[in-house]
Amino acid sequence: MLSRKVEGLDPINEFAVGIEYNFYEYDLSSKNKTSTPYILLQVAAVDFETPRVQNTDGSFIFTRNTSIAVPFGIGYKTKVYGKIAFAIETTFRYTFTDKLDFTTSQFSELDFGGTSNDWYMFSGVSLVYTFGRPACFADQR
Repeated sequence: MLSRKVEGLDPINEFAVGIEYNFYEYDLSSKNKTSTPYILLQVAAVDFETPRVQNTDGSFIFTRNTSIAVPFGIGYKTKVYGKIAFAIETTFRYTFTDKLDFTTSQFSELDFGGTSNDWYMFSGVSLVYTFGRPACFADQR
C-alpha cells in the first residue's frame, strides 16, 4: 500500500477483449481493399487505486480495486507498405464504478459531488505489422 498526498489520478490498468466491425472489406494482401473506418465494442477489466485511509498528515493510504468497463469507439486503419498498417482510434469507456475519480463522502477533502459511474477515454495511433500469410481463399495475384 502506498501513502502519499492525492496530486492526480494514478494510471489505470486495463485488459480488454472485443470485436471490431470494418465498414469496408479490409485485406492487406489486396491492392484495393487496404483501408476502412471501423467501430469497436469491448468488455474490459479495469484495475485502479482508491483511497482507503487518511493519515494525520493529510496523505492517504490507497488500495487496489478492480471493476468492469465497456469500451466502445471508432477508428480508421490503412495500409502503409507491405504488411505494415497505420490506425487511429478513439474509444470511450463506461465503468461500473464511481471510484476512479476518488470522489467519496468518506473523506471530506475528496467529496467533489457526483454519484454517477465514471467514464474515461483513450485516443491513439498505432503502427501495426501483420504476421503470417494471406488466407487460402485470398487472391494471391
